[in-house]
Parts: sequence; C-alpha cells; structure tokens
Amino acid sequence: MKRISTIFAAGAFAVSAIAGTTAIATPADAAVSQASPSAFVESLSTDGLATLRSGSASERRSRFRSLLGEHFAVNRIGDRLIRRWRDDISTAQYRAYQNALPGFILGTYADRLSTYARARVEVTNATQRGSTYLVQTRITNPGQRPVTAIWYLTRSGGNYQVYNMRVAGINLTLNQAQDFDSYIQRNGFDRLVSFMRQRGA
Repeated sequence: MKRISTIFAAGAFAVSAIAGTTAIATPADAAVSQASPSAFVESLSTDGLATLRSGSASERRSRFRSLLGEHFAVNRIGDRLIRRWRDDISTAQYRAYQNALPGFILGTYADRLSTYARARVEVTNATQRGSTYLVQTRITNPGQRPVTAIWYLTRSGGNYQVYNMRVAGINLTLNQAQDFDSYIQRNGFDRLVSFMRQRGA
C-alpha cells in the first residue's frame, strides 16, 4: 500500500490543524466556532496549530483520537473508501472495518503532526454546493512552498464536520479508495482490516 503513505503525507499538514484544537481538560468543541464554514476551519487551524506547539506526542495522539469523532464524519469517510465492496462483505466484516478505521487514521497521521506545528493556515474562499461547504485555504509551512487545501464540510446535528480534503490537487478520499481497492483485489478484505489494525496499534 505504498501510495497510502504518500496520500496521507500530503494531507497530514492540513489535518494537523485539527489534531490539537483543545487542551486535554477542555471540551472538544469549546474552541471551535460553528458560526460559518470559514470560521469553523479558521478556528480549528488557529487553535489547533497553537496547541501542537506544546505537549508530548502521546498527549497530541490522545487529543487527535477524541477529536476524530467530534470534527470528522468518520463513518461517511469510511463508507466512501469501500463503496465498491460494501455489497460484497458481511455485516461482521463491515463492523470490523469500522472499528479499525479510527485507529488506522490515528496511526497514519499522529506522528507527523508536530512537523506542521509552525504552519500558517489562511482561509481564501468559501462556497456552498448543495449540502456541501467548500472552504479553500492556503497552508504555509516554514521552508516550504504554500499549498492550497480545500476542506469539504457537511452539517451533522447543526455542526460542521470534515468529510474530505483536496490538498495540492490531490483528492484524499478518492486516492485512498483507490489504494484500498488495489489492496483488497490482491489480498482480500479481511487482510485489509488486519493491515489497518496493525497500523493503528
């Protein structure tokens, strides 16, 4: 699954804006504005990157795990990644996959987050297409060229959640789905779930 690491590396600096939006003793949504899509992304970025500058790796990992469920539409993302295979797997296989997904995301991103603690995220545009909100940002990390990231948001219970990103022209969900498809074709669905569990351990 060589391309998985490439795609997640491309998205890690964008997701790092979300990883530490709150101190450990503070409710997960306390610092995140729901006033508008732009305010949501901007507040995640500002507060999240500031928090990434302090705390241990284990503390950042713990915050990231709690925030996945709060600010990511994890189930929606997971369903999109295996859309091609959904009708071919059993209920037990689907549940095993769902259980493995948060840990897989955490294991893929968590150790890369501190690399982007000094990055700056600037909202440059926001539009709405039906029920999807698109927030375009420019992400600048010291010593690197600025990169454009588009955050795809949905509303759930009145709150915004991220369900996809396009980073430097790369659609993260689409590319991840292609990697999963390739892996399943070669190894089967159960082996994919085992791989995800190992990555999340």
